[in-house]
Amino acid sequence: RSGQWGLQKKNLLSEKKRISPKRGEERESMQPNLEEPQQPKTGAVRSMTGYGRARQLIGNKEITVEIRSVNHRFLEYSSRVPRAYAYLEEKLKNLIKGSVSRGKVDVSLSIQTVGGTDTQVVINHDLARSYLQALRSLAEDLQIKNDITVSQMARFSDIFSVIRVEENEEEIWQAVEQVAREAVDNFVAMRLTEGEKMKQDLLYRLELIEQMVAKVEELSPKTVETYRNRLYARLQEVLQNNTVDQQRVLTEAAIFAEKIAVAEETVRLGSHVHQFRQILSSSEPVGRKLDFLVQEFNREANTIGSKAQDLEVARIVVDLKAEIEKIREQIQNIE
Repeated sequence: RSGQWGLQKKNLLSEKKRISPKRGEERESMQPNLEEPQQPKTGAVRSMTGYGRARQLIGNKEITVEIRSVNHRFLEYSSRVPRAYAYLEEKLKNLIKGSVSRGKVDVSLSIQTVGGTDTQVVINHDLARSYLQALRSLAEDLQIKNDITVSQMARFSDIFSVIRVEENEEEIWQAVEQVAREAVDNFVAMRLTEGEKMKQDLLYRLELIEQMVAKVEELSPKTVETYRNRLYARLQEVLQNNTVDQQRVLTEAAIFAEKIAVAEETVRLGSHVHQFRQILSSSEPVGRKLDFLVQEFNREANTIGSKAQDLEVARIVVDLKAEIEKIREQIQNIE
């Protein structure tokens, strides 16, 4: 037998050596390829709270774009755009929607003309002549002095009209788009910064939950053992000198163990924690998925609490629910 075992061990070692890479090769394969450019992180968590602002002077236009957002179940967009540039509103909305999927987003656009004018004054000469003719006729009829001047004529405001100089809408949009993209970049950067802080906090709380679940799994068998000993002592006290039926004690202990068994719940909870981490690394918006998963966390925690027959386990379940609630509150602000 020892000879056969030695031969089997030798074969296993040779097989392991054949399929395992050499230590140097393994180290080399784990080295990052410094020649290739590093790709940006795609699994970044974004907060729904953010602010971005950009201002540029393009031509004779000073353009300012501000973007604010707070948490919301869906994407709710609103904007404040000068009436003369109302045609830009839909284009701005489409630009923002390309970078935001959830949140209440408010966009403000300001366009000021610098070093020139975008309006001109037009005189209604026919109306001005009518006013002048009417005033002269009045002076002749009443035989009063005709002292009409230009400044007096200017009091008739309907002679003058201010019109906007026609602008190239495409050129205006190109300038606004340039500023808006800078504002969006600042806006997204702030969301990513806040999201990373939230992600680290969530990962920390997941570790706490795993520690609590491990403690529950450790205490569960001890609870059954304590119950069996207590039941045996109680039967001895009742029966006194009579012999205690060991099989009956084991049967009762087994029934009790079945009632308080939390193995399924702790396994599922551990699986949920693993899935939670995977979702946090996703490149897609994760807020809704995490919200649903936290409901499963609560369901398993409530089941464990209902089965708890040990004071220490009950206390752990209370702490467990508190951490789950903190996670739930945190993910309400995740996109």
